[in-house]
Amino acid sequence: QDRLEQEMKRAVRNKTTLALLLIDLDKFKDVNDSLGHAKGDQLLIETTRRIKALIRDSDTFARLGGDEFTIILPGNDSLININRVVENILKEINKPFDLNDGHVGYISCSIGITQYPNDAKTVDDLLKNADQAMYAVKATGRNGFSFFTKEMQQAVQNKIRITNELHEAIRQKQLEIYYQPIIDLATNQLVKAEALIRWNHPKKGLISPAMFIPIAEESGLIIEIGGWVFIEAIKMAQRIQQTSNKLIPISVNKSAIQFNRPRDRNWLEFLDSSGLPRGAIIVEITESSLITDSENVKNQLMLFKELGIEVSIDDFGTGFSALSYLNKFDIDYIKIDQSFIRNINENQSNRALTEAIITMAHKIGIKTIAEGVETEEQHHLLKSFDCDYAQGFLYSKAVT
Repeated sequence: QDRLEQEMKRAVRNKTTLALLLIDLDKFKDVNDSLGHAKGDQLLIETTRRIKALIRDSDTFARLGGDEFTIILPGNDSLININRVVENILKEINKPFDLNDGHVGYISCSIGITQYPNDAKTVDDLLKNADQAMYAVKATGRNGFSFFTKEMQQAVQNKIRITNELHEAIRQKQLEIYYQPIIDLATNQLVKAEALIRWNHPKKGLISPAMFIPIAEESGLIIEIGGWVFIEAIKMAQRIQQTSNKLIPISVNKSAIQFNRPRDRNWLEFLDSSGLPRGAIIVEITESSLITDSENVKNQLMLFKELGIEVSIDDFGTGFSALSYLNKFDIDYIKIDQSFIRNINENQSNRALTEAIITMAHKIGIKTIAEGVETEEQHHLLKSFDCDYAQGFLYSKAVT
């Protein structure tokens, strides 16, 4: 930081600019875990040698710790020069690393770039900007570079604001659960429901989960929120049974983050103490959850199976849709995403895909639920395909 401050003062005196690069090695942990720390250290030494060979004596290179490095490029008022340095670094880091004893390491890197004085006027702000730019690369697939933009700063500030407001929303009980009925297409009877969370913001009204759930996942708040949704869904299933003497299973979305937290299982204890059968709750997961940490997810899904809790894949067809995962994880239901249903009458491809999904699912013992059904035509077509269940505005909006 001292060197950066000196270079900033020099830039002011010389009326020039400087560029700050933050480099983070992608998948370095994999090398450390698979080949050991000694090989990891060897890779870091070779990385340092390769990068130093690409920069000038007047440039400053330092390792920040772990697998992060920084470079200061003084007097660099040309984007062409910055791009050239960055592209050369990416090219060199992508080359194989000979780690001796027949071992070879393969990594890439993500580089965030910010400029003084255009982007910021202080050391802390420059480092923060470079970090934001670097994480923007990570978010879009790694192995690349990104210049800091004001939009990134606004996005981060917006994320912080929503996180703070979400903490307050939990405390003030602003989160609400709506329930959308799921209909048996063979009988037209209500047989299940899906729990859908909404944020009833005091100033902005109802906020869609698409706006705040990703931030809740990133901040870890999803653990508290998700556990609360499960508890509330169990209470609703209790009330329905008490008033109608009928069990209506309620499906609840479970984030991939929740699979990694043991204390998230408190709802299972609550379910057992409720007097309801375990089939009163259906766990909904996304296709991406199956890929994220498949062994951990598999173990928990096997536990659900042993406990008699059914599992559904939400928005099927929008993610990986790897058929091997359907057998591997012993899924009970797949929910066909509404993007397929929306134009099912007019779009031949959507119609063919929907029918194929239903047929395939039935052949391996999985039941199907169509999402977003809005017209009688869609209803009748799905029924002709032998789809098992459906939900959507045709039957009912989500209600409290």
